[in-house]
Amino acid sequence: MTGTDVRSQVGDVEWQLRVDLAACYRLVAHFGWDDLVFTHISARVPGPEHHFLINPYGMLFDEITASSLIKIDLDARKVLDSPHEINPAGFVIHSAIHAAREDAHCVLHTHSINGVAVSAQKGGVLPISQQSIFVLASLGYHDYEGVAVNAEEKPRLVRDLGDKVFLMLRNHGLLTVGATISDAFIAMYQFEAACMIQLRAQAGGELIPIDRRIIEGAAKMVRTVTRGMGAGALTWPGLLRKLDRIDPSFRT
Repeated sequence: MTGTDVRSQVGDVEWQLRVDLAACYRLVAHFGWDDLVFTHISARVPGPEHHFLINPYGMLFDEITASSLIKIDLDARKVLDSPHEINPAGFVIHSAIHAAREDAHCVLHTHSINGVAVSAQKGGVLPISQQSIFVLASLGYHDYEGVAVNAEEKPRLVRDLGDKVFLMLRNHGLLTVGATISDAFIAMYQFEAACMIQLRAQAGGELIPIDRRIIEGAAKMVRTVTRGMGAGALTWPGLLRKLDRIDPSFRT
């Protein structure tokens, strides 16, 4: 099915969602957080049907376009015809969270080198950087149960995420949720940065921990520095301009 065919079958709201989600895949590739074809980002399509968009399994993240995204329901059935299949692990993780969290309109999961490295550390994310305080203010941990293809893992994933924004999948990687695609992306940017800084800091001298009281005020700091817009809304237009300069084909 071509981009024109898909565009003619979906409304303006879904098409914009597809463009933003394709952009998110391209940005994950641009920043080097992708793992060939083996991670996933999903977005809920507005409406009562509980449909969501996810990547076509086998396409690299820098190849994904608005029209190539697959629309499925919570039972992994395709809602719109597509020649592509989906990643079964992607379905287990994302369908569990979308079903349980009405506010989690976007779920972003990575296997980045920095993220996996910190996920293998017993102490997890340490309070040693400005980036880390935003993560630690809303962070859960989920123990490794193997490749996420077992539906029995779903309730434990949901339990460990709770009402949080960030979830560290032990020995596995990182996960963020957001009310918008841009919110989930910026959360992952912070998560990845906190992990990268931690690994570099650990290679040096003694670490200086941040006071817990500062972490407790992180959400208020974000509202102040973004003038109430939120980091996602503030940065997303610029990120889309960056992608348009690099390769605007994500919009097709």
